[in-house]
Amino acid sequence: MGTPHDHDACAVAHGDAPAGAEERTLVAVFATPVAGHLLRYGADLGYRTFLIDPDKDRDGLSDLPPLDGSTDVVVTDHHRRELGPVLRDVLTQPVRWIGVMGNPRHPAPHIPALTELGVPAADIARVRRPIGLNIGSRTPAEIAVATLAGLIADRNGRPGGFEF
Repeated sequence: MGTPHDHDACAVAHGDAPAGAEERTLVAVFATPVAGHLLRYGADLGYRTFLIDPDKDRDGLSDLPPLDGSTDVVVTDHHRRELGPVLRDVLTQPVRWIGVMGNPRHPAPHIPALTELGVPAADIARVRRPIGLNIGSRTPAEIAVATLAGLIADRNGRPGGFEF
């Protein structure tokens, strides 16, 4: 016999109960293959999704909409010249979570980009890198799954992975 919480999770899994009604927003920054998967899978997970890309020749909104504490922001390309300005603008809003994709063995390009723009170190420290669960993901779809799993774990106060 499980706890009442176990029963609730089972009912949700079987479609017998609604999942949480918590408002959640996912913003993918820069139109990339990973962003496409993040937005698709994020919508399936109950996120209200947006794509932001300052390049007006690409898909998505070119300007950042007002964001709130229910918002998770994932920057999907750390090589774009707009990285610093986009992150600076995101950091002015009360978003819940901000992360930049990138290999943890390489220097984080957002730090010098934000420093050069005069962003305070405390704000720069809000930006997470690397992001997602360490599952050895390689394809855009796998990277999106690892990222979303990490966001879900973070929202639920869990470390992710298979340790319970």
